[in-house]
Amino acid sequence: MGIFTRFKDIVSANINAMLDRAEDPEKLIKLMVREMEDTLVELKSACAATMADRSRAAREMDDVQERVDTWAARAELAVQKGRDDLAREALMEKRRHQERADHLDEELTKLDALVEQSQDDIHALEDKLEHAREKKRLLVQRHIRANTQKRANEDIRRAESQDAMLRFEQFEQRIERMEAEAEISKPRRHSSLEEEFAILESDGDIEEELRNIKEGAKKPASGQQAAEGTKE
Repeated sequence: MGIFTRFKDIVSANINAMLDRAEDPEKLIKLMVREMEDTLVELKSACAATMADRSRAAREMDDVQERVDTWAARAELAVQKGRDDLAREALMEKRRHQERADHLDEELTKLDALVEQSQDDIHALEDKLEHAREKKRLLVQRHIRANTQKRANEDIRRAESQDAMLRFEQFEQRIERMEAEAEISKPRRHSSLEEEFAILESDGDIEEELRNIKEGAKKPASGQQAAEGTKE
């Protein structure tokens, strides 16, 4: 397939429709971008070659036109000197170079048209390539988001499974057991002197409160015995 045939196929292609039909849109867009980039390089190379040909033809045109002018001047000089024979030969040389100049003028016109068309093609393909690259960027982002969401959903399903909950419970029980063992293994702290006295004082308060309760319990009993004696 020639470069210009590929170019026409690419530019006329509907990227969105192709991606909608593709089984793997991301892979397809990558291939399309690569094909566009390769075609763009070839188009620019062809355009550069055409411009080089145009420059060469323009230089030759200048040289030939200079020769035309030179032989025209020589023909006039020969006529002035009465040398019609030389004038005829000069005019023949002028005609030969003029024919070449006319041919070069046609060639330059065609080359100018080719350069202009090539530049238009390059711009069209660059626009298409920019669109394809943007599509590629969006597809890659969607692919990343889809994979992230897929992994998140899988993690959620695993977390919600019975096995996962059982492992969490076992892990929690293990931590609780470790905490209990750590509490048991704490070194016993010896009470300070002030703490010992505080305990004694607390015990004294309790004993005093206990005596008060007992004395309170005896008073109603004594009153009851006195009442019974009066009745008798």
